[in-house]
Amino acid sequence: MTSGEMTSGTSGGSGLSRHPIRGGIAADRLSYRAAGVDIALGDALVEQIKPLARATDRPGVLGGLGGFGALFDLKASGFADPVLVATTDGVGTKLKVAVETGLHDMVGLDLVAMCVNDLVVQGAEPLFFLDYFATGKLHVGHARAVLAGIASGCKEAGCALVGGETAEMPGLYAEADYDLAGFAVGAAERGQLLPSGVTPGDAVLGVASSGVHSNGFSLVRRVVEANGLTWDTTAPFGSGEALGRALMVPTRIYVAAMLALHRAGLLKAAAHITGGGLPGNLPRVLPNGTVAVLQAGWPMPPVFGWLARTGGIAPAEMLRVFNCGVGMALVTAEPDATLALLAEHGETGFRIGTIEAGAGPASVRIDLPDGWPA
Repeated sequence: MTSGEMTSGTSGGSGLSRHPIRGGIAADRLSYRAAGVDIALGDALVEQIKPLARATDRPGVLGGLGGFGALFDLKASGFADPVLVATTDGVGTKLKVAVETGLHDMVGLDLVAMCVNDLVVQGAEPLFFLDYFATGKLHVGHARAVLAGIASGCKEAGCALVGGETAEMPGLYAEADYDLAGFAVGAAERGQLLPSGVTPGDAVLGVASSGVHSNGFSLVRRVVEANGLTWDTTAPFGSGEALGRALMVPTRIYVAAMLALHRAGLLKAAAHITGGGLPGNLPRVLPNGTVAVLQAGWPMPPVFGWLARTGGIAPAEMLRVFNCGVGMALVTAEPDATLALLAEHGETGFRIGTIEAGAGPASVRIDLPDGWPA
């Protein structure tokens, strides 16, 4: 959002570049500001973001702010024969809750997490990140909070915030609304990409999520609305916080633990559990002719039981929409060592199943105890 890539906005000139622009479009009676785009505000935001971006610098970052593209030196970052891995994602309708609660920094963290977690499951180390922030009217305080969250997430993930775009687009977005997209690039040494070597008999482990993360918020919002609740209501699932804050807990960033597991040779495969849940994401990293047989009953944040009960959501739908307490699913031949290393990195892991031989495309079978997910 702030360093290298400082391109201007959308075609038609409604974007705010991340480098200062002087002048603007003016006529005898019209100006860009009168049309709804305030370049001076964009300049002010740039100045506030610069130190946030600089704080995320890492080996490999070249150049400073204001260029048309961000530069990164792979050799300086320590790779000998790298393969690049790139991901992109957003935050979805969790943004609506951010706007309505004012918890803007939390979705900045979500944005980074959704991208870098997709990198590490492929064995890649996150290197740099770019963002896109689009709004109907630029509110510098809100934007800075979002970008501060992005910068914080980048520091946690060990990647540099090297660029981004701010676009003020009146008429396309409502004034208070904004949208976010993130773009992360990582690298892995050739021959060290995941998945690799999954076979029947391997253990499947779960790594605990912090809550709903950033998926299923259209359904979450529907449950809240249908039950006449507000974001200021005390959360009914025991946290003691306001409901909005309890639901806005950011997606966990699993980078440090995942890289440690991979470098220790413990990972055969890993899946970031996002939209589609375990049934939709775990098969993506399994070979044909295998089935992950899982036993539900792992530790689960109470928000999921509350959603299921209050919304009358069927177990199969819960598993298809939400992570249900599993932010990452891992496949390993050494579950005890893997769980121990996860704990060393502050993550909670638990065994959730086994890889078995199957027929046809990779699949998941989840055995549910009675009353799950009470």
